[in-house]
Amino acid sequence: MSAPNPPLTWSARALRWLALSLCAAVAGQALHAVEVPAGLFLGPMLVAIVFGVCGAGLRLHRNVFRFGQGCVGLLVAHTMTWSVLVSLASSWHIMLLATIVTVCLSALVGLGTVRFGGIPGNTAAWGTAPGAASAMVAMAEDYGADSRLVATMQYVRVVCVVMVGALVSHLLGATTGMSQAIANAPVMNPADLALGIGVIVVGVAAGALLPAGALLVPLLLGAALQLSGLLTITLPSELLAFGYGAIGCYIGLRFDRETLRYVWRRLPSMIIGALVLIMLCAGLAGLLAALTGTDFLSMYLATSPGGLDAMAIIAAETHSDVGLVLAMQTLRLFGVILTGAFFAKQIIRLTTPAAPRPEERDRPA
Repeated sequence: MSAPNPPLTWSARALRWLALSLCAAVAGQALHAVEVPAGLFLGPMLVAIVFGVCGAGLRLHRNVFRFGQGCVGLLVAHTMTWSVLVSLASSWHIMLLATIVTVCLSALVGLGTVRFGGIPGNTAAWGTAPGAASAMVAMAEDYGADSRLVATMQYVRVVCVVMVGALVSHLLGATTGMSQAIANAPVMNPADLALGIGVIVVGVAAGALLPAGALLVPLLLGAALQLSGLLTITLPSELLAFGYGAIGCYIGLRFDRETLRYVWRRLPSMIIGALVLIMLCAGLAGLLAALTGTDFLSMYLATSPGGLDAMAIIAAETHSDVGLVLAMQTLRLFGVILTGAFFAKQIIRLTTPAAPRPEERDRPA
């Protein structure tokens, strides 16, 4: 067994953080400059994956990640108007149907990864849940599943969803511009800026109490303040870029060398399972878009399996229906948390060999 790596000195850790920050900023700005959807988020995530796999030994504090989510929540709150809320209220039945179907599809994919991918049933049950990654990992630990494998499955799916989402947006010719529109808008006056930062800080605190609270609380609170006329949301571009980068780096640094070595043999099954679920959800999005007259990209982002903050970023930058995307993603988030244990038990029950009856055990060979 190889000896554990010695702890990093303060100076070595600072240099690695500096290198990660510079590389992430350059990659994000480069992708944003060539109009890659969510480039400011995608670039840092890819750079962080490389740093993590190469053994940088860095971990971003969860509160920095939550601050990034708060920035995205406030960005999305900027798009909330009364007409958007009325439109969402009239589409509740479509959102509920999509949530139920997506959760059922994820359960089917979970069964498939057990049957054909060699992943234990109790692990696949939690690892294929379409959203609420941190909640699924915590619940998996309570039920005796391999939390490291569950976490890897969840974040592999998030990376696949982000990559495919950006690719689909690009292929559909979606124009990026939300970040640029925010950047070109007048700078927030000191009072609005202080209130906006306060909303984000409240979200960071709520993130420890509610699933995705760091994103949802600033979204709801910011939208309420804006609709009441108490706040004019105009985020500085630097703050928005920091928020995107924080989320991307947090996800990317989850993939370290030790974890990949541990799950290496199961990694192809995880990726295939994630891609199958994405394709099934894309088929559902096409059907719902045809039935409701909604544009396919908005419905695709709304039904993508997981990555609430990532889908919010892509939706905002591609001028998709942000309200629909966030509403459906949020509804599924809570749906997954409420039904996760039930579906996990069903997958475990269907994939666990039945114990022999007492008379069968006692029967001579």
